[in-house]
Amino acid sequence: MMRRHRLTTHALSAALLLALGIASGQAAAASSDASVQLLPVEVTGASIIPRPVSVQPGNGHFVVDAGTRVIAADGSEEVAAQFTQLLARTTPLQLQVSPAGTSKGAIQFRLNRNASTDASEAYALRIDGNGVVVEAADTRGLFYGAMSLWQLLSATPAASATLPAMQVQDAPRFAWRGFMLDSARHFQNIDDIKLILDAMATHKLNTFHWHLTDDQGWRMEIKRYPKLTEVGACRAAAGEAGVGADGKPHLYCGYYTQEQIRDVVAYAAARHITVVPEVDVPGHAQAAVAAYPEHGVVDGPTLPSANWGVNPYLFNPRDETLQFLENILAEVLEMFPGQYIHIGGDEAVKYQWEASPQVQAYIRELGLKDEEALQSHMLKRLEKYLEDHGRKLIGWDEIIEGGLPPQATVMSWRGIQGGIEAATHGHDVVMAPGNTLYLDFLQTNLPDEPPGRPKFTSMQRVYAFDPVPSELTAAQRKHVIGVQANMWTEHTRSEEHLKHNVFPRLAALSEIAWTPLRNKSYDDFLARLPAQLQRYKALGIAYGQTALSVAMKRQDDRAGNKVTVELSNPLSYRDIRYTTDGSTPTAQSPAYPGALTLPVPTTLKAQAFFNGKPLADKPSQWNFDAASLLSRNDKTLAQCPTGGRLLLRLIDDNPLEGPRENFDVTIFNPCWLWEDAQLQDIASIKVRAGRIPYNFGLLREEEAKRGYRKPVARHGEFEVRAGCEGRVLASVPLPAQAGADGFIELEAPLRAGPEQISDLCMTFSGDTRPQMWVLNQVQLQPKK
Repeated sequence: MMRRHRLTTHALSAALLLALGIASGQAAAASSDASVQLLPVEVTGASIIPRPVSVQPGNGHFVVDAGTRVIAADGSEEVAAQFTQLLARTTPLQLQVSPAGTSKGAIQFRLNRNASTDASEAYALRIDGNGVVVEAADTRGLFYGAMSLWQLLSATPAASATLPAMQVQDAPRFAWRGFMLDSARHFQNIDDIKLILDAMATHKLNTFHWHLTDDQGWRMEIKRYPKLTEVGACRAAAGEAGVGADGKPHLYCGYYTQEQIRDVVAYAAARHITVVPEVDVPGHAQAAVAAYPEHGVVDGPTLPSANWGVNPYLFNPRDETLQFLENILAEVLEMFPGQYIHIGGDEAVKYQWEASPQVQAYIRELGLKDEEALQSHMLKRLEKYLEDHGRKLIGWDEIIEGGLPPQATVMSWRGIQGGIEAATHGHDVVMAPGNTLYLDFLQTNLPDEPPGRPKFTSMQRVYAFDPVPSELTAAQRKHVIGVQANMWTEHTRSEEHLKHNVFPRLAALSEIAWTPLRNKSYDDFLARLPAQLQRYKALGIAYGQTALSVAMKRQDDRAGNKVTVELSNPLSYRDIRYTTDGSTPTAQSPAYPGALTLPVPTTLKAQAFFNGKPLADKPSQWNFDAASLLSRNDKTLAQCPTGGRLLLRLIDDNPLEGPRENFDVTIFNPCWLWEDAQLQDIASIKVRAGRIPYNFGLLREEEAKRGYRKPVARHGEFEVRAGCEGRVLASVPLPAQAGADGFIELEAPLRAGPEQISDLCMTFSGDTRPQMWVLNQVQLQPKK
């Protein structure tokens, strides 16, 4: 089967330039590393994201206003209409498309069908005093040229825009420029998905990987098997969120009808985005098995899972279940016309297969080595089914184990090693490493990040990633067909939090996927990002503010009458202004000079600026007073070394509707650490704590690492030690349950001892299952 390899940017650009009739010497110059010129954005206004292959400066400028004509003919009409509609939606400019007319003083879209088909996503954009020309060999390239022109016109929305003269030649580095959305764990409405597709298109991303099935929900209508959505699309959430006011199960439900799916696929296709559906096999199958238990391994009914993590339910490997899966795929192929179908293959722990005499007998009957080979057997059959229908199988890197299906493409998520192995053996690869491109990892380590995985993935880390490993040979590198960021939604229950997590990091992803490696510059990206933020606002995208805010580190004076603070911006913007008089910082406020030593009490406000304009919508603020010096919360405390490696920011399980609290907690040996707490004249330690369900599926080897302090009191106790293994400084019994609001407040007298300054190690004793106590706030109470 023919493989779709990426072409080099040089080859694409040169082919397009020659096809468009640009002088051969100029084409050669554009394809030479030494001659590529990228204009400083503050001079040219070329604040395009992702950064183009080359931008050549010109003389003069062109003004676009209400009288500017848009000319499109011979197949370019649709792209021109999309451009004017997007421009009208995001700026005051309401331009009309005409099929003919003089090009002078106009914006002209042109298709050159004689250009090489290898340059189908490349384009040229020329601006001079006579007007604008967007030209490409294919409507895809023309569309991306339109998106670059829209970016130039929407950076500062106005009734007229002055564009500096320039010539842009551009083409993507990779063929697969992807973003994955998990709709199985938490469900998104169609309008929000379309907004994400709009944003993907403006970033020149072209693959929407849609995660539609998992243990917690089956979100795709399959007419032949209606119980997949009747049963599999609803789960009772863990804890109080799973119980209604009447005491009956409160179900979290949602699925997409086939009509809705076709609508999304068509909407994406109009923006040159291919939708790749995912149907997980053989693991992540609990919702499907709940609907049709005969296709599972364990006898007896189950329900869609309320637990995150790794769940044990697997599909039965026998022919009857493979036929069931092929029947599902038959309807999937009708809804999704793209080349690739994602088949999952990840985190399929084989406990159920290992324990099943029937499955073990089947392994022997097939003459297979083990359970990994059995998974490979299933996937090879599904790959053949897909190939027989003109499609290709793609799966997570676990599909390598047990033997790759012959033509499979590998999506490498456990780092890049799986991708390296697959490319070495001639398989195409999409790089999507979790430690770099998982957007459910927090953007910053600031306390006001929403729930997620606090091993934060900064913009700098995303931007610095190169999908092509240096270990690969030149021939093997051609198998790296692209890159993808993944947005898992276990901890993202709201659209607000989803957009916070995705934006603006999606801008960095687009530059990894499109821009030649030699052209990438993080400082230049920072200079172009503020204009992108304005485009997000114009599109109605509530992007994350935390990365644009100011971070603060504090050091309290032992005497308690002053505090030393260090300020920084998480993205590394350098212009930070601050005030201490309660006013909002402006570009004329004092510039942050370095560590500040401030008297207590003081109210400090700070804001990061670029070119004299604030980056965040509001300043960061801290109140330093006597009470604040004696108070910490779960976000400002450290985690004990004995707490284990898995720190999460978990959302509360109540109320049923509306905002909920969230808590930083390690789910192995939960423990919170107040470093260098000053205990002089302290009488007691007061704690506010919540209680949430422990709903995590763990591997057996991980389960063995879970621990907790054995309780002494009937329901356990809140305990404070001098260091994690030191003596008990304070202890108070826990109640049987939390209060009506889900919280408790307890006060533990401080036991007399020699400690004046000590690390306070705080724990709640007792088993964390099925519910766990989590710290919210802790205060040192002075002697009266």
